[in-house]
Amino acid sequence: MQKFYGEAKAAEASGDLIHAAASYESLLQIAPRLGPAYNNLGALYLKQHEYRKAAAILERGLKIDPKMSSASALLGIARYEMGDYAGARAPLETALRANPKDDNAELFLANDLIKLGELDLAAEHLRKLSQRQPANQEIWYLLGKVHMKLSEQALSKLNEIDANSVWAHEISGEIMESMKNYDGALIEYKKAVEMAPQQSGTHYLLGNAYWSLNMWDAASEQFHAELANDPGNCLAERKVGNIVLEQRGDPAEALANVQKALDACPNLMSARVDRARALVKLDRPAEAISDLAAAEKADPAEPSTHFLLAQAYRALGKTQEAQAEMKLFSKLEEKERAAKAERAKQVLEEKSKEQP
Repeated sequence: MQKFYGEAKAAEASGDLIHAAASYESLLQIAPRLGPAYNNLGALYLKQHEYRKAAAILERGLKIDPKMSSASALLGIARYEMGDYAGARAPLETALRANPKDDNAELFLANDLIKLGELDLAAEHLRKLSQRQPANQEIWYLLGKVHMKLSEQALSKLNEIDANSVWAHEISGEIMESMKNYDGALIEYKKAVEMAPQQSGTHYLLGNAYWSLNMWDAASEQFHAELANDPGNCLAERKVGNIVLEQRGDPAEALANVQKALDACPNLMSARVDRARALVKLDRPAEAISDLAAAEKADPAEPSTHFLLAQAYRALGKTQEAQAEMKLFSKLEEKERAAKAERAKQVLEEKSKEQP
């Protein structure tokens, strides 16, 4: 036993997986009740993509020692790679119950649940993984993919019930708006408003589309209509104040609107930026600093925040701080322009490749 085990470990360490597997096979012939050997042999078969052999040996090992959580995880992975998604689920769940922090088993289980159409459960596991591995792009990709599929299912059901409902028009408008098709979005939102002028949200969506197009008067009219339906809508209240600022109106009026928004939603960062803008225009730069500092902390890569901070510091006579913020503003703006230019270049290159 010691001889075969030593040979297996030495071969595996040198990368000779075939001889390592052969040594474990010999070991099991003389010690068929040695559970860990099944686990190790199954792992070697997996590395060689011998999934059926891995599953068979791991099943034998688990009959001898059902508590081997690593063997359960490996069995689930082997079955998943074989395309046996229904069979992979139980051993992966067993492994995860035994070791709730087994990230590899949980990721395979999430993928398995996606294959089985269990999207809600898959999303639950992916959210747990994202908390433990916040920098893992694969996890965020899968979570986004699951939510997209859930959205597609919800939209399909919505249209199945009534394709001409206010909800159907709203979601169609939101999809078009996400693709920057504002003309199409406006048509859908107008239909929603016509169908349910007293329903909360309809006027806001229409107003937001106008706001995105810098159609300030039309947007303001819709936001006021939304506030008549829903006086606590802090997003609409903030954008009313924002429009006053964009149209170079009375900053005191803008401040009043933005303050109402912040009273309802204290963490609305866009409202804090607008409050700071209004305060600077009212020659109250010292009061603006805390809002801008919070906005900078929330999104340090946003150039406009640094520009506003530079204005506030300059008004306070803090020349060095103002210069530092302007330097950051210029650097971030240049980086943003370069990224846009690079994306535009790539698009043009792809289009030129498509041309005969």
